[in-house]
Amino acid sequence: MTNLFQLAARRLTTRYTRFLSTAAETSDKGNSLTSAAQKELSDIRDAGTYKNERIITSPQSSCITVDDTSLASQDVLNFCANNYLGLSNHPSLLNAAKEALTTHGFGLSSVRFICGTQDKHKELEAAISKFHGTEDTILFPSCFDANAGVFEALLDNRDAVISDALNHASLIDGIRLCKAHRYRFAHGDMAELEEILKKTQDSMRIKLIVTDGVFSMDGDVAKLNEICELADVYGAQILVDDCHATGFFGKSGRGSSEHCRVEGRIDIITSTLGKALGGATGGYITASKPIVDLLRQRARPYLFSNSVAPAVVGASLTVLKILDSSSEMIEKLHKNTNMFRAQMKAAGFTLSGDESHAIVPVMIGDARLASEFADAMLNRGIYVVGFSYPVVPKGQARIRVQLSAAHTHAQVQRAIDAFIDVGKEKGLI
Repeated sequence: MTNLFQLAARRLTTRYTRFLSTAAETSDKGNSLTSAAQKELSDIRDAGTYKNERIITSPQSSCITVDDTSLASQDVLNFCANNYLGLSNHPSLLNAAKEALTTHGFGLSSVRFICGTQDKHKELEAAISKFHGTEDTILFPSCFDANAGVFEALLDNRDAVISDALNHASLIDGIRLCKAHRYRFAHGDMAELEEILKKTQDSMRIKLIVTDGVFSMDGDVAKLNEICELADVYGAQILVDDCHATGFFGKSGRGSSEHCRVEGRIDIITSTLGKALGGATGGYITASKPIVDLLRQRARPYLFSNSVAPAVVGASLTVLKILDSSSEMIEKLHKNTNMFRAQMKAAGFTLSGDESHAIVPVMIGDARLASEFADAMLNRGIYVVGFSYPVVPKGQARIRVQLSAAHTHAQVQRAIDAFIDVGKEKGLI
């Protein structure tokens, strides 16, 4: 009997030892992952590209309050938001959101196809379709989700997707999820695009050309006129992500297709409610009815995500009504953009992007200098952000300025004066 107890004790000891060894190995693996993350963060800080999130304690606007006691004033002018029309805190939108909260509740606690579709969702989808002149629209939680779902739902290994090299990360990630043959052409290179179209003309069922309408880091516009011509010649279709154009670019704010005068020739438009159209959240795809209907059946971010909140839907409907009734905000934005670009060029700064677009990249070059430049601007009461690798190519760091219709003439002038002051201080001009 004693021998049996001793044998059992030895077995328990062995098992406990193995347990401790396994636990230690698991702990080491966990520590290895944490250590690797710490090293990566250290490298990012050493390169001067670590991104700090500044805390804002006010509504989004042209003038905001930041939680930073080191500043002479915590009230700063904001020149880095996607608030192109100044609608993020507009009274009409606030009232519409409050009304929707009262009539339709806070949330749906459901995806659309179960019990998450309200009359307001269908009303907004119809209003977006009317705005773009398309047959139908489908809402998503964000445009990132829209881009993540569109390619996998529509394309398979019989198809080709042909993408501009500088397309947004959401387009790149979405394309990776589908089984289509993937091709990439150098940014804006129509000759290379045509070569790919020739190569795939007879071998692929669908040839989908994919591009941003406006490229957010550079502020330049896709060559949609030429892309449409090539698509016609080689029987291709076109998808445009118009997030940085919808609502404010083009004469009536219909986006890059209006700006390039190719309305009705873009097969699929993906865009957002989270920039010019109020700045909250939500995205959409607008296209022909069969395409949208297929997306409702297959697009995974749509099928497995909660419906867009009623307050966002209600406010977005009000935005579209505002845009239908007046172009005053669009015109004000264009005036601010022209003023900023003209004086910055005259001061000696190198600017990138389309002359008429509200994204104005001020080219700095060095990543650390861009970060220091942005800090110096904040100390002068101007909130801008430095962008560097990997967001933009190495050696092409910049301050991306974004004008808004909410900016007054005096506020734009103050930003220009601060840029000139810091530019001279840093030896940039």
